[in-house]
Amino acid sequence: MNDILLSAREFMKREKVDFLLVNSTNEFLVEYNDLQENARYKLTGFSGSTGDALLGFNKLYLFVDGRYHIQADLEVNPEIVTVVKLLAGQSQLTEIAKLIPANAVVGVCSKKNSQSRVEAMEKHFKVKLLPEDGIQTSAPDFGLIEEISENLCGISSDEKIAKIQKTLQIHESILFTNPEDVSYLYNKRDFSRPYSSKITGKALISKHSDMLFTGEKIKDFDKYITSDVVYADKTTISACDYALLGKKVRQIKENPVQIMRTVKTDAEIEHLKSAFSRTDKTMYAIRDFLNENDNISEYGIAEKLEELFNEFGAKNLSFKSIVAHNQNSALAHYSKSSKEEILKEGSLVLIDCGAYYEGGLATDITRVFVKGEPTALQKQVYTTVLKSFLNAYNFKMSEETSGFEIDRLARQVFDENQIDGFVFNHGLGHGLGINVHEAPPSLSLNEIAKTPIKNNMCFTIEPGLYNKDHFGVRLENSCYLENGEIKSFTNMCYEKKLIDFSLLNEQEKEWLNAFEVL
Repeated sequence: MNDILLSAREFMKREKVDFLLVNSTNEFLVEYNDLQENARYKLTGFSGSTGDALLGFNKLYLFVDGRYHIQADLEVNPEIVTVVKLLAGQSQLTEIAKLIPANAVVGVCSKKNSQSRVEAMEKHFKVKLLPEDGIQTSAPDFGLIEEISENLCGISSDEKIAKIQKTLQIHESILFTNPEDVSYLYNKRDFSRPYSSKITGKALISKHSDMLFTGEKIKDFDKYITSDVVYADKTTISACDYALLGKKVRQIKENPVQIMRTVKTDAEIEHLKSAFSRTDKTMYAIRDFLNENDNISEYGIAEKLEELFNEFGAKNLSFKSIVAHNQNSALAHYSKSSKEEILKEGSLVLIDCGAYYEGGLATDITRVFVKGEPTALQKQVYTTVLKSFLNAYNFKMSEETSGFEIDRLARQVFDENQIDGFVFNHGLGHGLGINVHEAPPSLSLNEIAKTPIKNNMCFTIEPGLYNKDHFGVRLENSCYLENGEIKSFTNMCYEKKLIDFSLLNEQEKEWLNAFEVL
């Protein structure tokens, strides 16, 4: 890492910048990319899926949200990296700006930052756009593309494209660079890359034609633009691609593909019900595996999980399974399941996992188990998290209800039932789709969570409590909105031996009973 650090600072000198922003994303702005494509990982050693670094000549800062506070401390060298721990609702950009002196210049890779993010940075400090970040990483590969049946999608690619073309004038086109948008638009998936079903590509839609760019053709997409006006989504197009469009580019008011793909078709809802049924079967099987075997490790459970997912028809995992034993479960996104961490009598284990099946939409579930009999503290924490889930799941929805309000209710339950040393330090949930993290919807304290949740939107509800000296508990169901009511895709039951029923009120018991018999 020291060689990379020295090389990056030499790069900064050549580029005449005072700071360098180093991203976790690749040039397609993908969250779950291979670590060999992740410049932030190369620089800091931190392997979490999100969080950027700011490199100066004297300091190196790493910015992480609540999911990664503990993990970052464990993975980085504190003599080299200063971890900045963001609280719920706190903006990474705002905290970065506080560290930039007046008139200092920050180098920003134009290929790894969206145009909207660059514009937001420019309001806070001086930005110099760079074609690279000075850290050697692998280029994304192009994988193997396959078609998804219209029966699973509910609408053909031609119909989706025609809807967009109806909104365009003869001199206009729209450029889509977000892999999720492109995958959705063309009903194509790629299961060859770990933890993904997205294809790597870009699409150009004009009034009477459409072009899909994949493989080596991607780099030449701008040569095929003939329209006078090109609409693009600043939140998903890189600053580099945005600049290539020159004077032709216009900000699109609403991304039509994002609107379509976040509100699932009835066919997609039916596919997800089938997918989650198979995910539930996997989790029931892993629970039996835990109960029937001794001396099993975190690593062994993770290996068995993948075997079971495959047995029930999964084409890929939707993210690296989290199997976290005892204190490791306090790391919300613990990802290094160990052969040395052996479950014993009284061991608590948190399992957060999911998969892609033939439709290429992600599943996501979290459950907590205990080997043998639980302690009073384990039951108290588990039941308190369950209370938070039940109240959030039974939120009385209206047409204007947003994830922000549901998140606030879940936090209120924790505020009213505080347990010394245990904290809830992440958002309540996220949208689900081609990516396991999709927005909208969002259930959190962030601004995007104020978007109303619509019928057939899919999302998780996953409250949790964590204490690094003890353990963590998170309970996650994936849900959807149907006729203004939250419904659960996840039907796996809870661990009754971990529930202290004396901590539940009568309404919560009624809710739990109704849920258990769904």
